[in-house]
Parts: sequence; structure tokens; C-alpha cells
Amino acid sequence: MMERAEHRLAAIMVTDVVGYSRLMEDDEARTLTALKQVQTRIFEPAICEFSGRIVKTMGDGWLVVFNSAVDAVECALSMQKRLEADQSDVSASERITVRIGINLADVVVDGDEFYGDGVNVAARLEASALPGGICIADAVHREVAAKAVAEFEDAGEVSLKNISRPIHVWHWPRAPVQAAPVSGKGHARTTVAVLPFEDLSQARDQTYFSDGVTEDIIAGLSRFRSLSVIAANSSFHFRARSMPLDEIARKLSVRYVVVGSVRRSGNMIRIASQLIEAATGTQLWADRFDRELVEIFTVQDEVTRMIVSNLVGQIESQDFQHAMRKPTTSLAAYDLYLRGLVHLRGYQDTDNSDAVKMFEAALELDPMFALTRAYLALSRVAVGGYASAPPALLDEALAASQMAAALDQGNSVCQRIIALVLTFRREFDAAERHYRQAYQLNPNDANGLVGMGGLIARRGRVAEATQWIEEGCRLNPFPPPWYHAVLGNLLYISGKYDEAATTLRELPNPGAYTHARLAACYAQAGRMTEASAEVAFVLQLNKAFSTDGFLKNVLLIEQLEHRALYREGLLKAGLPE
Repeated sequence: MMERAEHRLAAIMVTDVVGYSRLMEDDEARTLTALKQVQTRIFEPAICEFSGRIVKTMGDGWLVVFNSAVDAVECALSMQKRLEADQSDVSASERITVRIGINLADVVVDGDEFYGDGVNVAARLEASALPGGICIADAVHREVAAKAVAEFEDAGEVSLKNISRPIHVWHWPRAPVQAAPVSGKGHARTTVAVLPFEDLSQARDQTYFSDGVTEDIIAGLSRFRSLSVIAANSSFHFRARSMPLDEIARKLSVRYVVVGSVRRSGNMIRIASQLIEAATGTQLWADRFDRELVEIFTVQDEVTRMIVSNLVGQIESQDFQHAMRKPTTSLAAYDLYLRGLVHLRGYQDTDNSDAVKMFEAALELDPMFALTRAYLALSRVAVGGYASAPPALLDEALAASQMAAALDQGNSVCQRIIALVLTFRREFDAAERHYRQAYQLNPNDANGLVGMGGLIARRGRVAEATQWIEEGCRLNPFPPPWYHAVLGNLLYISGKYDEAATTLRELPNPGAYTHARLAACYAQAGRMTEASAEVAFVLQLNKAFSTDGFLKNVLLIEQLEHRALYREGLLKAGLPE
């Protein structure tokens, strides 16, 4: 008769040496000696002290089981603290640093072997831990919380590689920002690392320039509060890139990796960049920029800004796609926020109201999520009709967006949404102040640049507005549809009616007010047949449309001569006064 395998509850600890491959490549003998000393001086005594059992040694890691979660966590804490003290005098390039993951689950015991899903989860928790840190499952935290073993920080539910269900995790000494969604007590940000750009120039003393490009991109991305960007000193640790990108990403706990190169030849420079999703190795975006070296650091700044803006757009697009593919029953605050943005930026009839629902649900999970609060205010205004929204609704939206800015004072998007709401309230001076504040917080935000240009155009400063909008479009060469509305208005008040009509035609699913603007464009351009067709669309969609009502409730134009220009075009097209 076959002996039945034993099932029992166990606390499973998995450890792993950070940067093991690099350490072995640098000096195999030294690394093996150092690991042996760490194992005999620190790990084995600690495991023995807390009644653990080493089940398997895996070169740079160990699988250990304990009878209790408390023993496992106290052992892990002892190991990390003693290891930190032991390695304090060792150079950073040679230091032994360990990640630890701990799970509490039923395991299958077969002789000296332990099997089961709980072991796999423990291994994935280890991969999610910070270097020198500990990541534990929620089941472990419930056991240790009452004992006040140590203070762990809640990182909510995260998706672990090859684990089908989300796992609620806690971190010591602090929770890193995860790329996966978080539930309840916080929200996640997308994680990205920019690795040192490779210098391909013949003159090998030019690395200062490629390093400068890398550091500027890191600084530029860091201004976007929706991103968590690995600091330059950590990214530069992987300059040699002696390990696969997915392993580097795992070591840095990031979802996306940016790589690139710089090549100088004569008076020309080429900077190439790629955005890669680390887990799959998929290249999401790539571009190269050729420039003449008239002023080298001006070129560096220009190309860096273009790379940063494009990267953010691609990362946002990828995040939206991931969020929309997830089942609604498993969504947490960050996913709901992303879904809300998809709807807010959409042009279907129910998109604005759907955005409100998503942002409300996200805010219920995380009342401190500043961006959600700001976008909820904007989406409610959108449902209310933007500039024609009731004054009370605009008052509420302003208060909500100001609260969002207070929650995250470094967030340029919150300031930008305040500026938008103030624009709808026709408080143009205040709106411009907040747009400028948003720009100071993040000059790389193409949406902020175009928004600022749109406001300045409404104020009649056409030349200045053109500069802002052109710069935003340059930084974001694949713009969202609302850019066309901003540019269309600028072209109309500039008297470029044919160009304005062509631009407004790019807007998807146009409503009555877009058709009215098109009617004015065609009438001013002398294209009366097309103007009449647009008038028919307007009256079909809004039988009560009037030019006076449009000018009073919808058109956000400060200068009287430009308002008169719209009135002239609408009436010339044949729309009722």
C-alpha cells in the first residue's frame, strides 16, 4: 500500500541573494566564500534559534519551514538586521543583500521535500520584497500583528507572476510601490526604471553626456506623480547589464524598463530609446532622435523632454489596456482610476457618466487618492455640460479639485484640473495662475502645455498660445482627440478657417456644439454648402440651439472681438440667433 503524503500548515520562508549573478561574475571565489560565511555566522544560527528547518539550499537562496508564522517573521527580522550590521563595512559592489518572502499555507510533506501552492507563493513574495526587506502574505500578518513583532506596511493586493489570484501582501521595512493594483488602504503607481544609456561614441570620454541624458530622463519621469521611478543610483548599479532585463526588473521591483544609447559623430548626435515591458520582453515604444550639435546641452534637454513625454504616453496607454482587460470583480482603487480615465477620455454617449462611477468607486476604496478626487470633480463637470454646468456643480468641483491638490501638493495634474474648472467658471486670471503652477511642477506634461495654450488662446494672446500648443504637440506627436478642439479654436480666432475645419473634423463622435463650430468655419471660409450641412446636423441634435445661448453658455472666449467672430460665423452659416 502506498504511503499517503502528509498535509500540514507551515510557515514557509524563501530567501534570495540580490544581484547574485553579478556578484559571481565579478568574483566567483569571493562571492562563494562570503555567502558561506553569511550562512554559517548568521542564517543557520538564526534559523536554529527560531526552530526552523532548512528544506532546500538553492545556490543563492534557501527554502525554510517553521511551525509558526511568528517564529518565521522573527527569524527573518533577525537575519536581516544582523546581515545589515555584518555587511556595513563592505563596499556596495561586494555587499551581500537578501530578500525574504514568507507565506502561511498548507504544504505537502513527502519525506524531506515540501510541495504545494503555498511554497510557490512564498517564492513570489520573496521576488516582490525590497533588497534587504521582507514581504509577507496577509495570513502571516494576521498572526504576527497581535504580537507586535514589527511594523509592516500594507501594500494591498498585488498580482504575482504565475499566481492566478491576487495576493494581499505586507512589507518591512517599508512598502515599495507596486505596479499591480492595491486595495483599500492605498493606491499603486506604475513602476519604471531607466537604465544607463549606452555610449556608442568613438571617444570613450563622452560618457558624461549619456549619463546626463539618463539622469535627466529619470528626473523628468519623476515629475509625473502617477509613476514611481527608480532613483539614478539604483539604476546605474546595472550599468554593465550582465543579466537579463527581466531579472534586473525583478531586482528593482519594476514593471517597465527604459533602455537607450547615445552616439556622437562629428557635429551630429543620435539618441535612441526603447520602453520595454520587463515581464514579457515586449517592446512598447522605440524612437531615435538625430540632432545637430549646435549647443550640446540644449539638444540634450530638447531630446530628453521628447523622450519623457512619449514614454509617459506609452506607459499610460499600456496601463489603460491592462486595466480594461481585468475583470471588474477584482478591481481595486488604481484599476478603477485607470478605467475612469479611459471613459473620461472617450467620446461615447455614456463615457462621462461611466467615468463618474469608476472614480466614485475608487475614491470609496481610497479617500486619500488625490488624482481620483480631482478627476471625479472633472468628470462630474463633464456630465453637467462643462462650461454650461450649473454654478453649484462648478463650485463643488472647484472645492474637490482644491482638496485633491492639498492631498498631493506636488501633483501637476491636480493643479491643471483646478485650472480647467476655473476656466469653466470663466475665472481666467485664476485659471492661468494654476496652469502656470502646474507647469512649474512638471514642464514635461504635454497635456498641461496644450491646456495652457488653449486658455491663452481664449484670452486672445494668439502668438503666445501658438507657442504653448506647438510645444505640447511636439512633445506628444500622437495626441489625444481633445488637442484638436484646442487647436481648432486657435485656428478659428486666427482667421484660418479651412485649417480650423480640418482640425475639428478629427474629433470623434462630434456633438451639436462641434457641428456648430464647423458650420461657422465653413461659412467664414465661403463654403456655404458644407456650412448648411453642418447646420442641419446641429438642429437635428439640438432643436433648441441658438447662437446667443451658445455664446453665453458654451463658448469660453474672453475677448469681445473673438466672440463677435464666432457670432458672425454662426449667423452667416444660417443658425438661429
